[in-house]
Amino acid sequence: MIIAPSIFNTNLLDLRKTISLVRDAGAEYLHIDVMDGHFVPNLSFGTGIVHDLKGSTELILDCHLMVEEPENIIDNFADAGADLITVHIEASRHIYRTMQVIKERGLLAGIAINPGTPVGSVSEILPLVDQVLVMTINPGVSGQKFIPAVLDKIKYFDDLRRKDNELKYKIEVDGNITDETIGYCLEAGADVFVSGGYIFGGDDIEGRIESLLKVGAKYER
Repeated sequence: MIIAPSIFNTNLLDLRKTISLVRDAGAEYLHIDVMDGHFVPNLSFGTGIVHDLKGSTELILDCHLMVEEPENIIDNFADAGADLITVHIEASRHIYRTMQVIKERGLLAGIAINPGTPVGSVSEILPLVDQVLVMTINPGVSGQKFIPAVLDKIKYFDDLRRKDNELKYKIEVDGNITDETIGYCLEAGADVFVSGGYIFGGDDIEGRIESLLKVGAKYER
């Protein structure tokens, strides 16, 4: 399992220290939420923070583009140093080409799906993707409750890759991932866990990550 702390929930003044803490605690990704105020209500990071992080850490920079027409900014994030770029099936009219552009830049390509979007909408592009991000809340707003119905989506994508050896994607989940909800997602088949409010909501960042990994150890396959 892979823990991907979401820096949207951090105190940016302490970011350098925070990165060291999450790395030492066992995190492998840094999840960077990019929001445009249109596809989702909030505004957040741009390419500048990706560029700065690339020079400061060896952790995988997992850039989640919650923006309309993400194909227009893929090159910008690739140039800044993104390792993995995830775009929403709901946000791009030419999603197959968008995935191709990410791959042509030599990056890992992810496709994200919202709670209300049918799983079949991404079926045609699954052979291209390295990661499927299943949103476990509605995107763009922190503090929402975990939506249990999305567990069926996770199971669907896990079953597909088990039946088809050509499908090599990881399954990432994002949205109110805690030491309780992570167990449901692990059981359903998820591999990568984005957590922000839980990890950074207290004084013991390392302890929170360790608690997530401890739950994960019970579900090792």
